[in-house]
Amino acid sequence: MSAFEIELFLCRSDNFGVILHDQKTGLTVSIDAPEEAAILAALERRGWTLTHILTTHHHADHVEANLALKQRFGATIIGPKNEAAKIPGIDRAVGDGDRFDLSGHTVAVIETPGHTAGHICYHVPDEKLLFAADTLFALGCGRLFERPAPVMWASLQKLLALPDDTVIYFGHEYTMSNARFAITVDPENIELADRVKEITAVREDGRFTAPTTMAVERRTNPFLRPDATGIRDTLGMADATDAEVFAEIRKRKDSF
Repeated sequence: MSAFEIELFLCRSDNFGVILHDQKTGLTVSIDAPEEAAILAALERRGWTLTHILTTHHHADHVEANLALKQRFGATIIGPKNEAAKIPGIDRAVGDGDRFDLSGHTVAVIETPGHTAGHICYHVPDEKLLFAADTLFALGCGRLFERPAPVMWASLQKLLALPDDTVIYFGHEYTMSNARFAITVDPENIELADRVKEITAVREDGRFTAPTTMAVERRTNPFLRPDATGIRDTLGMADATDAEVFAEIRKRKDSF
């Protein structure tokens, strides 16, 4: 059982808000800060007081509430060193391979450029948690705004190195759209087909598709499977490199 209580909720239109709380110490961490009102409501709902914000990247829909929450709670803001100048209120800049402690929990920083140039993910190994924001989604990955496909593929390979039982929280509820696309490039994947049915039922029931696990993504997320024969056959790219296949998948998703 996790040492953290985790509150998952929607911010804005489709951003996920995630708050971690350590009951023993009172540590309360918001992963990014998409919207002040939604985060305040979640904190009030649980009776928690915010102590930290872990920022993954500079996009406005992930940092919008940084300054307001810092002013209200005095929260410490940790964020990516390669985007530090763009992170409102940042107190500590961290980069690839850095590790820091939050009330006895080691947090490892994994730099994953692609969606933005300095995007980072936060991995809590002893709790088997990964906060991937806009690098990796359920059945998807982030759009490549600031770095090209080979760079993003290298970033995703870092995440693929994590254990199968890693629980992944991601930045947006895009999963139904991702599912509809995934089956167009991996149509023979029976496990994917079953997952699409499951996701459809989950969303029709008004439930969230987060979190996911690395094991599930490894088997069904086409952006993590450019080496799969079925995908390569569908794309007509049997002899291409994994990076080239990944780039084609991302290109097709952009216009899907």
